[in-house]
Amino acid sequence: MALFQLAADSDTAADNATLSEENRRLRKVCQALMERVESGASPNSAPYAAFERSVLLAEQVRERTDALHRTLDELSQVNARLLAANAEAEAANLSKTKFLAAVSHDLLQPLNAARLFASALETHALPEASQALVGHIGRSLKDVEGLLGTLVDISRLDAGVLHADKAPFAVRTLLDALAEEYRQVAAVRGLTLHYVPSSVVVESDLALLARVVRNFLSNAVRYTEHGHLLLGCRRRANGLEVMVGDTGPGIPEPQRQAIFLEFRRANQSQSSHSRGLGLGLAIVDRISTMLEHPVSLTSQLGRGSLFSVLVPFSVSETNAAPSAGALPVAYAQKALPGTDRWQHDPLQGCVIWVIDDDPAIIDGMQALLGSWGCRVRAAATVSALEAASDGERPAVLLVDYHLGDHRENGIDLAARLRRRYPGLATVVITANHEASLKRATREAGMHCLLKPLKPLRLKMLLGTLLDNPA
Repeated sequence: MALFQLAADSDTAADNATLSEENRRLRKVCQALMERVESGASPNSAPYAAFERSVLLAEQVRERTDALHRTLDELSQVNARLLAANAEAEAANLSKTKFLAAVSHDLLQPLNAARLFASALETHALPEASQALVGHIGRSLKDVEGLLGTLVDISRLDAGVLHADKAPFAVRTLLDALAEEYRQVAAVRGLTLHYVPSSVVVESDLALLARVVRNFLSNAVRYTEHGHLLLGCRRRANGLEVMVGDTGPGIPEPQRQAIFLEFRRANQSQSSHSRGLGLGLAIVDRISTMLEHPVSLTSQLGRGSLFSVLVPFSVSETNAAPSAGALPVAYAQKALPGTDRWQHDPLQGCVIWVIDDDPAIIDGMQALLGSWGCRVRAAATVSALEAASDGERPAVLLVDYHLGDHRENGIDLAARLRRRYPGLATVVITANHEASLKRATREAGMHCLLKPLKPLRLKMLLGTLLDNPA
């Protein structure tokens, strides 16, 4: 029994020694592994280091994700503020547009009436001193018209409410009228205008192109002290170049781009004739950009300047549309040299109807047209007009587009009257420059003149309509 117990104790001791040795060996292996991990070779292959980097990367990703979320929140707030600011800007622009519409009609109405009265008074036999005063009044009113029209035009262009209404027309319908008008303007300054007519048919917005050429001519008259002006055209491969030249002082090279900016003017002329805001060429630049008609300038100091605009040819010359202010060459040649009378004046005794809701405009139209020898019937409504006409058939109808009762505009009213009087020549008069209105007038077979009404242009158009009845 004692021997058996001794053998068992011996086996236990051997097992314990074996376990102790195995435990020591395992601790040694573990220690070696730990040392290898901590000081181990390549960081890319070390498991512990890879684990550390993974934890660090995860933390960086979390921090950057949080930062991104914060940035997105801030951007959302900024976008919300931008949307609110944009809505406010659009509301302000709409308000500006409404203001411009009010200026165009309400403010130009009394100016239009004043121009009509002054033009009518110029035809009266007055003492020389009084005639000079009337001339000064007319020129002052024309200056006010030019300044106000310039401000309204630049505001319309900046507000984006002015759009082009392109259509084919014979360029002479524009240039003949401008030549006749500025021949008289130039004569007042002691200048002569040399005009070379053209029969080419182009495609553009007649009213906007007229604004461009008119500004060229106005500047030529303003800055030329002596000599002559030139208005003419030259065919180019890609269009018709409409040119206005002068014998003025010329424009220095450094100023040739600056004068197309707002409130910039050439500084050579300091005369009393150089009144203006420095916006004329800025308007030219904006309109020519809208129309896609390139503008060019050449100039020599001491010899003069030449402004031009390149207008595309019409695709089909047979589609030339009738346009406001058309003045055939044959009709322009009827004017007696140095006078404002025609050898055969078709206005004498013709019956003209005028419909306008402004009493001052009615009185002004009666005075102006009556001074030209017309038999004028004017009223605010068709019924009142017909009652005053005693059954006379009208030759021409002049109608304001914006009528007071707002139930019917001038185009609709004229269309109703033309059904009653077939072939009635119609001129719609408005301060509204919208392309849609000009297009509607043209499509209705009517003519359109803008306020403030230019008496010479009205007289030319009336003469054309009466000489060429429908």
